[in-house]
Amino acid sequence: MKYVLVTGGVVSGLGKGVTASSIGVVLKACGLRVTSIKIDPYLNTDAGTMSPFEHGEVFVLDDGGEVDLDLGNYERFLDVTLTRENNITTGKIYQSVLDKERRGDYLGKTVQVVPHITDAIKNWIEMVSAIPVDGKEGPADVCVIELGGTVGDIESMPFIEALRQLSFSVVSLRLLIYESGPRGQKLLTISPILLVRIAMVGKYVGFTDSYLSVVKALLHACIACSLKPLVDWIAASDLEDETAKLTPEAHATAWKTLKNAACVLVPGGFGDRGVKGMMLAAKYARENKVPYLGICLGMQISVIEYARSVLGWEKANSTEFDNETPNPVVIFMPEGSRTHMGSTMRLGCRKTLFQTPDCVTAKLYHNSEYVDERHRHRYEVNPDMIDMLEEAGLKFVGKDESGKRMEILELPGHPFYVGVQFHPEFKSRPGRPSAPFLGLILAATGQVEAYLSNHQNGSL
Repeated sequence: MKYVLVTGGVVSGLGKGVTASSIGVVLKACGLRVTSIKIDPYLNTDAGTMSPFEHGEVFVLDDGGEVDLDLGNYERFLDVTLTRENNITTGKIYQSVLDKERRGDYLGKTVQVVPHITDAIKNWIEMVSAIPVDGKEGPADVCVIELGGTVGDIESMPFIEALRQLSFSVVSLRLLIYESGPRGQKLLTISPILLVRIAMVGKYVGFTDSYLSVVKALLHACIACSLKPLVDWIAASDLEDETAKLTPEAHATAWKTLKNAACVLVPGGFGDRGVKGMMLAAKYARENKVPYLGICLGMQISVIEYARSVLGWEKANSTEFDNETPNPVVIFMPEGSRTHMGSTMRLGCRKTLFQTPDCVTAKLYHNSEYVDERHRHRYEVNPDMIDMLEEAGLKFVGKDESGKRMEILELPGHPFYVGVQFHPEFKSRPGRPSAPFLGLILAATGQVEAYLSNHQNGSL
């Protein structure tokens, strides 16, 4: 096994993840099999309980691992399926060493950073690098390792010492200051580019890395349609009536941006901040026939809005936001934990069965009987409310294997109004765009019916 180590200098956020992924692509082009490891020197066990403002998007793997967003880059660039073990954290290493100490594995020795922690790091790297991630048997030829943080961080020292003892090539990223001026400017021939304007209504729009995989999935879908995405970020709270009173300019700008969009996307999130604004966006898209895609919380929002506006349940809500609601259309999943937050959600790749082939999403998935998509949620649509919601016109066309958990909803008669409980963005790849994202972009440009009527696309 050969190792390539990608490190940073004195500044974080230089793009080590993209660089590591790009190196992997070059190695693959040379005929080598490549795997990747991301090292995060924080004490958290994983990224699952970290705020998106702290560390960006939490990427979910097939095995349910909640990991750093760079593993999403690795999967997209290298077209591999990684495991939670491919994300090494200080928390994982220390926990494994302390567990061994409690079992007596060290035979009474004094447990120290060197050699016990460093040996654990080396053993973990050697173990993970041998796991096949490309669907073939046997280990990869090269393992690209990205060491997070910056050189000189105290928490990185054990990893640097462990890596020093391995044989590897080093790629170090440095910040270069470059001043461009008139002499460096040249006239460019500007070619016309077809744009599609997408309103992204979310909670964490101030830090766009929180939605990195969503943005990449939109890009993949747009490329497939020969388009360029123009994402208009809208803070959900800016759409709310309270904002109109406090900051009317922000409120007016948010609504103008929403109404200028060709489609609306409400991604996942947690907590009640901005929920009213998301409901207003979902209602606007539903009533004005604007293509809409709701992901995870975005699907739950569309159900709450529909129950309030169409069924007349003014106090319909999720128990996440109002535990005393008389109409709990979204509820806490019975297998979840209210006391332990880490790794207690419904996580990882799970099967969704289509209830009918005569629906938009089934056709977008090429008439598959089921799909395997990645999940990350604690709340679900209340199965006791399904009959009333469907009688009012909302259709749940995808369910889990038990038939009791709602996974996909559609609104018949609407150009494209789709909600998915899973996160399709995590399995989108260049050249293989996610079906719900592709459907959204096709609908935004008036092409979805033509696409579905093409027999090669798997339509009925």
